[in-house]
Amino acid sequence: MLPVIPDVTFLADLRPAAFILASVCVLSLAARVVRRKSDKQQQAYPLPPGPKPLPIVGNVLGIDPSQPWVSYTKWGNEYGDLVYSRLLNQEIIVINSEKVAQDLLEKRSSNYSDRPAILRTTNDFFGWKFNSVVFPYGDKWRFHRRLFHEAFRPNAALVYRPMQLSKARDLVRNLIADANNHGSYVQTHSASIIMNVAFGYDPAPRHDPLVEVVERAVGYAVKLIRPEVAAFIGAFPWIVDAPSWFPMKRTAISSQKLADEMRDAPFRQVEASMASGTAAQSMVVDALYRYKDAESLDYIKENVKEASVTAFAAASETTASTVLNLLYALVLHPDVQHKVQAEIDAIVGSDRLPEFSDRPYLPYLEAVLRESSRWHLTVPLSIPHSTTEADIYNGYFIPQGATVITNSYAMSRNSAKYPNPDSFVPERFILPDGTLNDDTVDFAFGFGRRICVGRYVADASVWSVLATLLATCTIVPQKDERGIEVWAEPEWVSGITSFPKGLKLDFIPRSPEMTHDKLTMLLSNL
Repeated sequence: MLPVIPDVTFLADLRPAAFILASVCVLSLAARVVRRKSDKQQQAYPLPPGPKPLPIVGNVLGIDPSQPWVSYTKWGNEYGDLVYSRLLNQEIIVINSEKVAQDLLEKRSSNYSDRPAILRTTNDFFGWKFNSVVFPYGDKWRFHRRLFHEAFRPNAALVYRPMQLSKARDLVRNLIADANNHGSYVQTHSASIIMNVAFGYDPAPRHDPLVEVVERAVGYAVKLIRPEVAAFIGAFPWIVDAPSWFPMKRTAISSQKLADEMRDAPFRQVEASMASGTAAQSMVVDALYRYKDAESLDYIKENVKEASVTAFAAASETTASTVLNLLYALVLHPDVQHKVQAEIDAIVGSDRLPEFSDRPYLPYLEAVLRESSRWHLTVPLSIPHSTTEADIYNGYFIPQGATVITNSYAMSRNSAKYPNPDSFVPERFILPDGTLNDDTVDFAFGFGRRICVGRYVADASVWSVLATLLATCTIVPQKDERGIEVWAEPEWVSGITSFPKGLKLDFIPRSPEMTHDKLTMLLSNL
C-alpha cells in the first residue's frame, strides 16, 4: 500500500483553519486575489453560476478537503452542470456532466488541452518536473504523447497480455498465502506490469527496491500534486523560496529526493542492460533504438526517460487503486462474486483459468468491471485542464487561464443514466438479451486530447486480476478465532486517486474441488 506520510498530513487535509491562518499571516497578499470587477462588468456574458466566494479565501471553506468531488457535486446539484468557483486567487470551472465535458474538452479541445500553470509550478516544487501529465500543450508534450502511443496503443497492448496473466496469477498466489498484506501485493502487481512494459524489468514479487522507491515517491505525489494544494502555493508563492526548515518546504525537499531516485534508477538499469546486450523489449528500449540516429540524441534520451517514468508512476498508482476498489466492491457483494464464478464455470470450466480469448464470452464479468469503475472512481476529478483562451459556452463566460476540473464523480452519480447510483449493480450494463450495452464508462479515463493513453493496458491488467481471482477464490471478510467475521470500514486514502486502506479480507478456494494441489497447478500453468 502507499505509505502514510506524517510529514504531509497538514497538506493532505488542507483544512479551512490552515487557510484562514495563512491568510491572516499574509494579508499583504490580499491584492493578488481581488476580483477584477471592472473587467467583469465589461464582459457581455456572465460567469457560470456558483457559490459566492469569500474575500481572500474564495470558496475554500465550502470544500471537503478529503472528498472535494462530493462538494463539487453538491454545487452541481444546486447551480448546474457548469459551476464557477474560486480557490484563493485561482478561478475554477467545474464540469459536472458528460455532455458539457464532451462539448468543451473534445469538441473544443484546442482551447481546453492545456494544464494549469500553477499545477506545473506545484509539480516542479515537489520534484516532479519530468511529469508529462502536466506539461503545457506543445511540442514537448506531443513528443511524449507519441512515445506513449507507440507503447500503449491497442495493437501494441496485445503484446503484454501473456505477461499480465502471469502477473495476475502471481498476485493471487500471494493473496492466498498472506491476505493481511494484500495491499502491498496489489501495489507490487501493478508496478511489476508497468515496469515490464516501460523498462523490461521484472521486479521481485515482494519488497523490490525499485517498487518501494516508487511507492514512497508516489505516496507524496498523490497527496500533494492536486488543485487544492496548487491553489495554496499560487496564493502564497513565497513558499517555493522558503527556508528548508519551513514545513511545506521540508516536505518538498523529501519529495524531490524520492522523485529524482525514481526518475533515474530504472533508466540506468535499462542503459546498463542495453550496453551488455541483455535488454528485454520495452518502451524505453524500443524508443532508444527507434531514435538512435537522431541528431539530438541527448534530448531524445531525456524525454524518453521522463515519459517512461511518468507512465511508470501513473500506471502503477491508478491500476493498484482500481484493483483495491474492485476488491472492496466484491467483498461487499458476495452474490456478484457467485454470478461471475457461475459464468466462468459455464464458459471456461474448472480445468483451466480464463484467458483473454474468453473475454468476449464473459459479459457479466465485463459488467462487474464497468460497474466497479463507475461505483467508486479511482480518479474522481481526473487531472485539471486549463483554458488557452477565454470562451463562451451556453451564454456563460469562461476566463482565459481558468482551471477546468472534470468532476467524473458527478457523472458517475447521474441518476438519469444510472438509477440508484450509490448501489453496486453490474446488471445496469447488461441488455435484455444478455449482451453488454455500449456504455464503457469512458469518463473514468478523462476527455479530449488528454485522455489516459494507457487505458487499454490498465483495463487488461484489471480484467486479468478479476478473472483469475474469481476463477480460483472467493473473497470474504476475515474471521477471528471464534469464527466471527471481522469487519471494519476502511480508511479511504484520497488525493489524486481514491482507494480503501485497511480492509480485512481473506481469499479462500472457492469450492471443495479447488484443492491446494489443483489451485497450485492452475496458477502455475500459462
